[in-house]
Amino acid sequence: MTDLPIGPPEALASIAMVAIAADGYLADQEGQDMTMLLSRMALFSSYSSDDLNRLFNATLNRLKQQGPGVLVNQAKTALPPDLRETAFAIATDLVLSDRTVTPQEQAFLEDLYRILEIPSALAHQIVQVMTIKNRG
Repeated sequence: MTDLPIGPPEALASIAMVAIAADGYLADQEGQDMTMLLSRMALFSSYSSDDLNRLFNATLNRLKQQGPGVLVNQAKTALPPDLRETAFAIATDLVLSDRTVTPQEQAFLEDLYRILEIPSALAHQIVQVMTIKNRG
């Protein structure tokens, strides 16, 4: 399974999955938030609800089998540079959606922006905007 190439949709889903599992706990609400967020993106416009559920389950299985580091590195390779900032924004949104950031989630976001080669200033700006978004 490690040898299978993934495309941009799977890469974005992989980063989102690692984000919601970063605190070591995967709540049903987080999974619903992830699929809802992805379903609103143009990249997933051709995906039905069933397609999104299959993608979610496949990504969850890959996370369990391969671990978060492998998933994020595969995602980085599969993501075009213009979608790396989008992936970081989605991950940040999902981490902040419950208004609680654990030390593990914070470490994940700090590692993620470096792995995705997002400039520090832009990463901090994305975190600020997502913090404001999730306040209300």
